[in-house]
Amino acid sequence: MILVLLRGAFIVLTAAVITLYVNTEFQESTRLAYGPMAGIIASAVLLAALVIAADVATRDKKLSAISGVFLGLLAGLLSAYALSFVIDLVGVYGAPNDPVLRDAFLNLLRGVKVIIGLITCYLGISLVLQTKDDFRFVIPYVEFAKEIRGNRPTLLDTSVLIDGRVLDLARTGFFQNAMLVHHSVLDELQALADSGNALKRGRGRRGLDILKGLQECDRVQVRIDDSDTPLITGGGGGGGVDSQLIELAARLRARVMTNDFNLNKVATLRGVDVLNLNDMAKALKPVILPGERLDVEPVKPGESDGQGVGFLDDGTMVVIEGGREHLRKEVPVIVTSTIQTSAGRMIFGSVDSDALRRRRRRTRSRRREPSPDDTAIEDHPRQGR
Repeated sequence: MILVLLRGAFIVLTAAVITLYVNTEFQESTRLAYGPMAGIIASAVLLAALVIAADVATRDKKLSAISGVFLGLLAGLLSAYALSFVIDLVGVYGAPNDPVLRDAFLNLLRGVKVIIGLITCYLGISLVLQTKDDFRFVIPYVEFAKEIRGNRPTLLDTSVLIDGRVLDLARTGFFQNAMLVHHSVLDELQALADSGNALKRGRGRRGLDILKGLQECDRVQVRIDDSDTPLITGGGGGGGVDSQLIELAARLRARVMTNDFNLNKVATLRGVDVLNLNDMAKALKPVILPGERLDVEPVKPGESDGQGVGFLDDGTMVVIEGGREHLRKEVPVIVTSTIQTSAGRMIFGSVDSDALRRRRRRTRSRRREPSPDDTAIEDHPRQGR
């Protein structure tokens, strides 16, 4: 509504100003008839309408472009003003003595000033628009996205929201920067939640629940980004979710948090920083050195004879020599070696026979030791009866 009033006021003011100017000229000179006056006023109103039409047609306006134009224009005008002193100096010492030639020479120098002003303004605007990222710390409002100043924002991928561990991390207060969720990620979660496949529907609903939990968490700032991100390579906004996330992260200088292996690789090739929850979980796993003792329950036989396979609480697989005969029983294990693979970490160990025998002796001794009630019954058989 305010824009409509502003545009209407612009047209009215344009018509009023040009009418006053033309009326003044008409009073001073009778050569201007009413027909040309009406034509001039109509042309001015038409020009104002064209300006408004261009403004309405340009929907994707950016403060960075506007500020860049003004900065470049200011630099160009200052440069032209400085060079005008040199042109004036040429006019003072290089003008011919003949009055006619002198006037022509000075007129030529004035034209040169105008051309120099146009060149410097063009070069200034072009230079600032092409290198506006380098002026970020000098002029804070050159770039539209304020998130790039200070802590860099983190873009959340669909896989991270479905995973759900990001909510637990956010509640701990480890994340100090803002989190952004692009509308394409939200659309993908909604499409999964509306899917006919039960597995996909559950994943989509879980992702939406995690996103709602992040918004309700008071220890992290989460915002939905509704802006359209045109693809640099494709020239439009119709790319996939991964492409739009990479383009938005490159434009905002943000980081992408994902568990998607392919998105991780592509973003790295594009120079975008990636936070992978799997890598972080791998780095936070406790360090287990050879010679340490663990209590592990073998749950299935291993590939070799006598081997048993168990798992730690964090999912690390433990291959136990001599563990096949102890399936579904917790046994002490001595770690012999660890291997880190692309699929995760594997621990190799063997059953600690000495610790197992000591544990069994303690168990048998506890079974043989009479309880206080049994001792009382033996000392007083009549009372027990």
